[in-house]
Amino acid sequence: MSDRSGIFAGDDPYAIAQRWLGEAEATEINDPNAIAIATVDADGLPNVRMVLLKDIEGRDMPSGGAFVFYTNYGSAKAREIEQAGKAAFVMHWKSLRRQIRVRGLVEREEGPQADEYYASRSLKSRLGAWASRQSEPLSSRTALMAEVAKVTASHGPNPKRPPFWGGFRIKPLEIEFWADGAFRLHDRFRWRRQTLADEWEISRLNP
Repeated sequence: MSDRSGIFAGDDPYAIAQRWLGEAEATEINDPNAIAIATVDADGLPNVRMVLLKDIEGRDMPSGGAFVFYTNYGSAKAREIEQAGKAAFVMHWKSLRRQIRVRGLVEREEGPQADEYYASRSLKSRLGAWASRQSEPLSSRTALMAEVAKVTASHGPNPKRPPFWGGFRIKPLEIEFWADGAFRLHDRFRWRRQTLADEWEISRLNP
């Protein structure tokens, strides 16, 4: 499109997303990689929560391009993702006045890449992943800390990645890049495809 220039320029949406995230890392005070991820439960009731995006895989990667985050597979979000096979998220950077919206299909990442990321986390975070039964009722913080002490004693200073903890890879069918415009006349470009094998169709949207 002739007017898709400046911050919107490029023929690879993953490269644009990587560029925007890189710029946000220089301006956002906290967690520039935070995303609000949305799922639906078995009754179709939506859920949304903040998680940290850990990788934007380019189109030259084996995945063909994807957005990756990690969580407990027993959590509500993970159960809902696996039931539907789909998810959506938005990244919003207040300092840049930009956002990226993504909708797509989801697959697990529980191989060497997940092991490598888990090993890069602090020891306390690794032990916390073992101790937390994410999204399940908890009687008290004291009970949680007792569980942390228990797994510390049993798993030692170099715990392996729990089998119930790993990544999800969102492979997009739709990506929208949004930037604030004067008088609320925002710029929006949507990249859309019907299947993962299709070419992207790019449209400018009304604000």
